[in-house]
Amino acid sequence: MKKIEGGVTSPKGFKAASTAAGIKYQGRTDMAMIVSDVPCRCAGTFTSNIVKAACVQWDMDIVKSGRPMQAVIVNSGIANACTGEEGFEACRKTAGALTEAMDIPADTIAVASTGVIGMQLPVDKMSAGVKDMAGKLSDSAQAGTEASKAIMTTDTINKEIAVTFEIGGKEVTLGGMSKGSGMIHPNMCTMLGFITTDLLIDKNLLQEALSDVILDTFNMITVDGDTSTNDTLLIMADGLAENPEITEKNADYDTFYEALFEVCRYLARRMAGDGEGATKLFEAKVVNAKTKEDARILSRAIVGSNLSKAAIYGCDANFGRFLCAMGYSGSVFDQNDVELFFESSVGRLQVFKMGVPLTFDEDLAKKIMEQEEVTIFVDMHEGSKEATAWGCDLTYDYVKINADYRS
Repeated sequence: MKKIEGGVTSPKGFKAASTAAGIKYQGRTDMAMIVSDVPCRCAGTFTSNIVKAACVQWDMDIVKSGRPMQAVIVNSGIANACTGEEGFEACRKTAGALTEAMDIPADTIAVASTGVIGMQLPVDKMSAGVKDMAGKLSDSAQAGTEASKAIMTTDTINKEIAVTFEIGGKEVTLGGMSKGSGMIHPNMCTMLGFITTDLLIDKNLLQEALSDVILDTFNMITVDGDTSTNDTLLIMADGLAENPEITEKNADYDTFYEALFEVCRYLARRMAGDGEGATKLFEAKVVNAKTKEDARILSRAIVGSNLSKAAIYGCDANFGRFLCAMGYSGSVFDQNDVELFFESSVGRLQVFKMGVPLTFDEDLAKKIMEQEEVTIFVDMHEGSKEATAWGCDLTYDYVKINADYRS
């Protein structure tokens, strides 16, 4: 597997475009579109929030129906959530605009939205935006990059990645883009994510791989404990790499799975590090836990604690906060088995060993915590399972951003 420059337009057969439709933001692009030359096998995962946006329900229907997917239309600024029948009509009309422009069946066109909940989409602007993008579709890397920028809301950086790997002597490419900065929490964490590939693979295996990969990628990040109404992760596979079709779990499937995991892990970490108001990526790695689920629960508890996040922001090596979060996580363990370390690019420092606090260099601890990526490393000494979770520090700016988000 090799990482390459690019994003969703990197695989064969995919084009992208973006436009400034004026949905909420002025002076910047706010709509994006990904279109395949041919109908694609698709898979998706969606928010666990009972309150689901109209677009989420629209996309779930496509994925579960077994129909192909050939395009995705995305807007930022308004979420199209809690919008009733009018919200579903906006989905129908948005997809219909692309049908008119490119003769792609509306029931193969996914739609996704992000932004303010409870506002209706300006359908006329959406339709005009779709028609504008239909005339600008390009398979260039720049088109993919601009699409990744157009779906941003409070994000400060766009998130995209592409990798190549070999299946049956054919080069296969996987590209992805995502957005997410606030309302980030597992099951699924708040996000929009779109992955394209020219791989030829059975639809059921595609879904199984995606559903499994998110458990240790997108479902292991948190910013603020809020699970959104709009979480959507879609993957489209057009088969144009012409590799031998993957129809069973074999070495080829494992190669694809590894690439998909890397793409999702990269995008998830980028989202966590770009949490609203964040200055640092906050990572928790738990090793030698009794079960995989224990490791996941413990690591997520550490990065999800507001007190832990505040300590990371203040560069305060208050290890008790991390142990406290582990203690109320729901996982059962013996505190006398635990070792805890602070890590970053400048070094590693142990602060707790087998139930006892250690004397440590406070200046070194501060230097470790001042870096852009800080890890809390925990050895449970109770098994062989491990997991890693990602979050960010909690800053004054998080409150400022969310206090006036609607305005």
